[in-house]
Amino acid sequence: MGRSDQGELVFLKLGGSLITDKTQPESARITVIRRLARELAEALRSRPSLRLVLGHGSGSFGHVAGERFGIRHGVTDEEGWWGFALTAAAAQRLNRLVSDIMLSEGVAAWTLQPSASASCNDGQLVYMDHHPISRSLEMGLVPLVYGDVALDEVRGGTIVSTEEVFAWLALRLKPSRIVLAGDVQGVQGVTSNQAMGAGTIAEITPQTLPDVMSLLGGSHGTDVTGGMLGKVQTMCALVEKLPELQVRIISGQTAGMVGNVLVDGSLDVGTAIRAHSFQMSHR
Repeated sequence: MGRSDQGELVFLKLGGSLITDKTQPESARITVIRRLARELAEALRSRPSLRLVLGHGSGSFGHVAGERFGIRHGVTDEEGWWGFALTAAAAQRLNRLVSDIMLSEGVAAWTLQPSASASCNDGQLVYMDHHPISRSLEMGLVPLVYGDVALDEVRGGTIVSTEEVFAWLALRLKPSRIVLAGDVQGVQGVTSNQAMGAGTIAEITPQTLPDVMSLLGGSHGTDVTGGMLGKVQTMCALVEKLPELQVRIISGQTAGMVGNVLVDGSLDVGTAIRAHSFQMSHR
C-alpha cells in the first residue's frame, strides 16, 4: 500500500468557522463534519492516487481558551501555563471528534499532534518534524493536523495556526494545491480600486495584497490567529516561496463543494491566491 510516487498532493483545511459555532464555546457542528467526511471519502474513492494532508481549525474550542489566557502573545506565569495546557486540551477534543467522524466515514485519518514537535521563535514556527507525515502519505494514510499550542524560545508558549503548519509542511512536501474551506464563499469586499470590484475577490497575488488588506479584518467569532487577514498574508508569503503552488479559499457550507474541488483542481470557485496573476476580473 502506498502512493509516494504517484498522484497529486493537496492540503485541505476545514476551518474552525465551518466545523464549529465560533459564537458558542466548544460547539461542534457534527452534521457538517460528517457531510464533509463523506465528501472526502468519495473524492478519495474517485481519485485513488490523490494524496491528502488534512487539517482543521480550533474554532470555538482552542480559540476560546487561547483568547482567555492570551496564549498567542506569550506565556510567562503559572496561570498562563495552566491556560496553555487548557488550550491544548480543547484543541485535542475537537481533533478527536474530527478524527473519529473521518474514520467512521471511511477516511483513514491519522492525527499527528503539531505541539509534539513544534518549536517557535517569537511567534514564528521554526521547526516541526515532517517525516511522519511524509511516511504516512506513502502508506496511503490521510495525516491530520490542526491549530495547536507550541513552545516558543522568546514567548515561552504561543499558538500556531493550521495555515502556519501548512506553510511549514508545504516548503518540505511541495503540494500542488492548498484548499482552505470556511463558512464564506472566499475573500469578500469592495476596494477603492474599481478593478477589484465587489463581492468575492476571485484572485489575490502578493502584488495585489496591499489593495485588499483594508478589507481583511478579523473573522466571525473568536479567532486568536489573525482571522482572514492572517490566512491571506500567510498564504501570499507562501506562494512567493513556491510559485507553482495554488491556494484556494472556498465555502464548505455548500454541499459537494469541498469534494468537487479536491477532485477537479481547475474549478474556478472562491478566491485563488497565486504568485502571479492569472485573471484580472473579480466576481
